[in-house]
Amino acid sequence: MTRILLLGCAGSGKTTLARRLSEKTGAPVIDLDAIWRGRVQETADFRATLAALHAQDAWISDGNFAAVTFDLRMPRTDLVVWLDRPRLLCAWRAITRTFRAGEMHRPGDLLTVLKFIWGFDRQNRPRIETLRLQYGAATPVVRLRTDAEIAAFVETLQAADGPCGTATVPPR
Repeated sequence: MTRILLLGCAGSGKTTLARRLSEKTGAPVIDLDAIWRGRVQETADFRATLAALHAQDAWISDGNFAAVTFDLRMPRTDLVVWLDRPRLLCAWRAITRTFRAGEMHRPGDLLTVLKFIWGFDRQNRPRIETLRLQYGAATPVVRLRTDAEIAAFVETLQAADGPCGTATVPPR
């Protein structure tokens, strides 16, 4: 089974990696940002949706939302992948994606996102790590910092047996 939880700062490449992992393994992507924005943003509804989606045998879970969801997601996670990308790269990606056609990120949100990125390592990362350890201390973690490390990680995954079939997570 493949149940991978992707963590990282805004702009770190979580969604792009989720798509690549899904293509390689056949596991569906659960995009927490898209689910949150597609709803009325009620926590109970969000949690119910995530509980149902994460009950599947295989998934790639794209997003942090640690305080609201780790009790649901971490116990079923086979592997945590932290994208530890440079802050300036994350900021650049956040800026450029607001100008792509069809992108859900808007220029009006950019200042808030850039403040989030700048304070991520100081504020959000410690909270996420505390909750990760609380709900899944035994779950293996892979930290990827460069494009080469990401490419090598994707290459180590074995393809699924069929659509949404099982896939093998690489050795830790």
